[in-house]
Amino acid sequence: MTMEQITSKDGTTIAFDRIGHGPAVVLVAGSASDRSDKSPLAEHLAPDFTVLNYDRRGRGPSGDAQPYAVEREVEDIAAVIDAAGGEAGLFGGSSGAALALLAASAGLPVTKLAMWEPPYLPEGMPTPPPDHVQQLETMVADDRRDAAVEYFMSTVVGLPPEAVADMRRKPFWAETVALAHTLAYDARILGDYRLPVDLAKHLTLPTLVLAGGRDMPFMRDTATALAALLPAGEAQFLDGQPHNVDTAALAPVLKAFFTA
Repeated sequence: MTMEQITSKDGTTIAFDRIGHGPAVVLVAGSASDRSDKSPLAEHLAPDFTVLNYDRRGRGPSGDAQPYAVEREVEDIAAVIDAAGGEAGLFGGSSGAALALLAASAGLPVTKLAMWEPPYLPEGMPTPPPDHVQQLETMVADDRRDAAVEYFMSTVVGLPPEAVADMRRKPFWAETVALAHTLAYDARILGDYRLPVDLAKHLTLPTLVLAGGRDMPFMRDTATALAALLPAGEAQFLDGQPHNVDTAALAPVLKAFFTA
């Protein structure tokens, strides 16, 4: 597996790995992660698919042209699909699922869409403050990256203080701080964090919405509601799985969906 590079519509370089043989599947990473997060999944799928696992802009060796706009990320996915041969299945996890949904809804040549726990909030659950994107951007601009990560985890994601304190002791905290500038990108993608009703009800391609719900039980309600909005949507639960889903549990489900 060797890294390749393509140029997105705005001239930004996008890096990706290509592995395997068969129909193309593009993997879209979620918040505070790069393509290394999806590498184990790519390897699990490689016997049956040509998997393109790319670094979203601002991550790894991919570029990060400014000003940021969600539309540019959709163009990045279009460029990766073009490199895949002109059409592909699309899988995104967490905020990457929301981005994948936007890309498919924009009319990109996506054959099937699969999502893992898109973090839309059901009605009745509080959403992040209206200025959360600006708060994140200001903290990063002031080089308060650690504070931006804490704000994202506590105020945007809604984790309790003890959970954030525990995360601080984990090795991935430093990796998240290094990607703090991209947290506002994912916040923009998710908008008001409510279900994108208008997008979903007009997306006719086969779509699988997956959830485990061990960490955040509401994710199962979100998956059910989103699948019901999609004309060709289906919800499926991987019981006992956390938000950081076990690749060994996820891969067989994706293989069955993309080959059906």
